[in-house]
Amino acid sequence: MATWRLRRAGAALAASSALAAALAASSASASDPSAAALDAARQRVARPGAAPPPRDAQRAALAGSTPAEPLDVLVVGGGATGCGVALDAATRGLRVGLVEREDFSSGTSSRSTKLIHGGVRYLEKAVFNLDYGQLKLVFHALKERKQVIENAPHLCHALPCMTPCFNWFEVVYYWFGLKFYDLVAGKRLLHLSRYYSVDESVELFPTLAKNGHDRSLRGTVVYYDGQMNDSRLNVGLACTAAVVGAAVLNYAEVVSLIKDESGERIIGARIRDTLSGKEFETFAKVVVNAAGPFCDSVRKMANSNVAPMICPSSGVHIVLPDYYSPEGMGLIVPKTKDGRVVFMLPWLGRTVAGTTDSSTAITMLPEPHEDEIQFILDAISDYLNVQVRRSDVLSAWSGIRPLATDPSAKNTESISRDHVVFEDYPGLITITGGKWTTYRSMAEDAVNAAVRSGNLKPANGCVTDNLHIVGGYGWDPAAFTVLAQNYKRMKKTYGGKVIPGAMDSAVSKHLSHAYGTLAEQVATIAQNEGLGKRLAHGYPFLEAEVAYCARYEYCESAVDFVARRCRLAFLDTDAAGRALPRIVEILASEHKWDKARRKVELQKGREFLETFKSSKNAQFRDGKHNGP
Repeated sequence: MATWRLRRAGAALAASSALAAALAASSASASDPSAAALDAARQRVARPGAAPPPRDAQRAALAGSTPAEPLDVLVVGGGATGCGVALDAATRGLRVGLVEREDFSSGTSSRSTKLIHGGVRYLEKAVFNLDYGQLKLVFHALKERKQVIENAPHLCHALPCMTPCFNWFEVVYYWFGLKFYDLVAGKRLLHLSRYYSVDESVELFPTLAKNGHDRSLRGTVVYYDGQMNDSRLNVGLACTAAVVGAAVLNYAEVVSLIKDESGERIIGARIRDTLSGKEFETFAKVVVNAAGPFCDSVRKMANSNVAPMICPSSGVHIVLPDYYSPEGMGLIVPKTKDGRVVFMLPWLGRTVAGTTDSSTAITMLPEPHEDEIQFILDAISDYLNVQVRRSDVLSAWSGIRPLATDPSAKNTESISRDHVVFEDYPGLITITGGKWTTYRSMAEDAVNAAVRSGNLKPANGCVTDNLHIVGGYGWDPAAFTVLAQNYKRMKKTYGGKVIPGAMDSAVSKHLSHAYGTLAEQVATIAQNEGLGKRLAHGYPFLEAEVAYCARYEYCESAVDFVARRCRLAFLDTDAAGRALPRIVEILASEHKWDKARRKVELQKGREFLETFKSSKNAQFRDGKHNGP
């Protein structure tokens, strides 16, 4: 027991050490308002057990605004960019609200490639096209890549990525190109790239094919980018924004925008709480439209004749068993025989592969087409010595990239891979485009535009480049050992008896990486409330997580949990389906659902999982990958 107390004291000390150091370092510049604001935000975020206000309080804060006392900023959209805007604005001392029609990260932000990258292909285009604009994109993205990893250390990490070379020209070409990538990163470099021989490469990536298709492997070049748990990072941003003072509300749909008496400026929005069905008005000096692929529908609420600026593109990914790729190494082919990018990356104990890039319609629940799944299987099979089978696909999903045209640009036909900030109606700022890696700087640009539009008076400038999200302060990779050594998983048997189980390394590592320094709260629930059982065989997700997320992470539905609080829907659709009834049961206890609501939640969960085309719910057809 004494050892446990010492370890817990050590963990608490570690959680506060980063904050104490920051406070000491900034004490000399106490007159700097940005430094003071950053210190204040860090104290709130690093506070042990930091938890956002309950949903009812957030709804009341939004409904409590008036034309005489409006919010400074109302954000529409709870993806990465929207939550980034809310966090940025709140840490500048502004009064901030955020509404999201579905759940935080329910759209594109949970369906990404899971990479935090600078853009190797953009660098290639910059060099060969002598395009300084593309080079600036890479510089900027590499700067932000480092910041994302540092600000959410429990959810993000550096990942080595192997590029196979099948002739000596490719060896030289990729070696020089990736060394230039290192050079551009400068002091923000993650690790140096290097060449590996054929034998070394196969040792590092055993399923990599040495020969095939009339070619032989000549070696590989390995470079580093970042990887993340995207939706948990997004939810962490929402909770961090709430902790520092923003009123964030999911399941809150904008029904219409409110204009002033002259009809010349947007001054708020009418909002429907889709859980209760009740509507209310929220007033704000500036509305920021961060609705991703749906931002044109928000713009049309202000002006029905506005020209669309979104060119939606579909990106499909599939998840395969872990044996397709080693645990600590990804495989990326920057240019296949038909010019596309193909990758296989280890992610949360499985392998994610992709991707496609094709035009699509904008829908709430995009579904991957079978030919897109087959394309990915075809593409990766060219580089592997393992039989690639459709029956191995555990999950497949589609995400919509909101590629944007800039309405203010002279050439409106050009689609931007960078982000676009635009005010095409007074009081309504639209931010769209860009990518996950640059969400923080996109948010900074949007808040700067909002300050100008509304003549706002922030107390300080942007401080989010040095602000961790909740669970990040004091976390270190060995933090899981505290959980493994000091907590039990108390599990209820079918007969109602509670029996102890070990907090094994797989579970403790998962909790530590998913929740950071807040993982002990989840472990406490597992131990004290008999919710220590795993939700699905072979996966480390616990029943206690459902209760924790319902209490402290605005988890309002079974889909919220299975898709975005834990990632089971993305990792193994069929396992997620088997876990659904128990997830609904725990959420019903937390939210006091009646039998009718339980039935609805179960049905919605099953319908949602049907959009993830695992091997068992896919329409099979004859083909090269339909093995046993």
